[in-house]
Amino acid sequence: MKNDYPILGLCHNLGVSPSGYYDWQHRAAMPGARAAENQVLTQAIQLIHAQSRQTYGSPRIVAELRKNGRRHGRNRVARIMQTVGLCGRQKRRYRVQTTNSNHALPIAPNRLAVAPKATAPNQIWVGDITYIETQEGWLYLAAILDRYSRKIVGWAMSQRIDTALVLTALDMALVHRQPARDLLFHSDRGVQYASADYRQRLAQAGFIASMSRKGNCYDNATMESFWSSLKLDLVYRRTFASHQQARSAIFDYIECFYNRQRSHSALGYCSPVDFELKNN
Repeated sequence: MKNDYPILGLCHNLGVSPSGYYDWQHRAAMPGARAAENQVLTQAIQLIHAQSRQTYGSPRIVAELRKNGRRHGRNRVARIMQTVGLCGRQKRRYRVQTTNSNHALPIAPNRLAVAPKATAPNQIWVGDITYIETQEGWLYLAAILDRYSRKIVGWAMSQRIDTALVLTALDMALVHRQPARDLLFHSDRGVQYASADYRQRLAQAGFIASMSRKGNCYDNATMESFWSSLKLDLVYRRTFASHQQARSAIFDYIECFYNRQRSHSALGYCSPVDFELKNN
């Protein structure tokens, strides 16, 4: 009512001191300590979310905040993210069919199921193939993951899903990691991994072959987890106009983001590279 009556008269009739009124007005115009802290926290959350390529949800953002010495509850971070319209990757159901196990080639037993947990790099590797849709047709991606650190140690892309694809990924891993003999290499029982050429390359390296049970993707769960991250973080967020565009984006995701930056919950929210540096 201050536009209709003098402030002093209103204060007198309402039993409020003029100084008290002006003090309240000043406090109302200034954000409180909690509100000011939320403003700073919101900026920190927005920065982490942007650096994660808009993929981190509240658990990973909380972990990144703690790395920087800021300890905030997950619920508080989630509320702020909802307020400013930030969210992590969105789940999307997908089914990858790249395994042709209808062949008469030799099948290795599932040695991974009884193997002890890896305690250092280059003890257990797992390999698999997935596909990427482009407007020029399918692009196939083979990758090899180190079970100790979840690092992708070898990968290859091709328009053909053949033995040459998985051999190229294996050759990259061998060159970059130079593992000792007796490494356990696990894959599905697809024709590419069961081929004579692939079995020969594993034998030359001194690797012990292991294969999943027929039709059971859970035997290679860590590799399936990586495919899920790749699909949800990158592939489902965009449309690739060409094979080359997909190749460039996948290279950037694996080498620049996943291996070196993306925090992994199973690694104490470290990236694979940081986890290996910290523990070896």
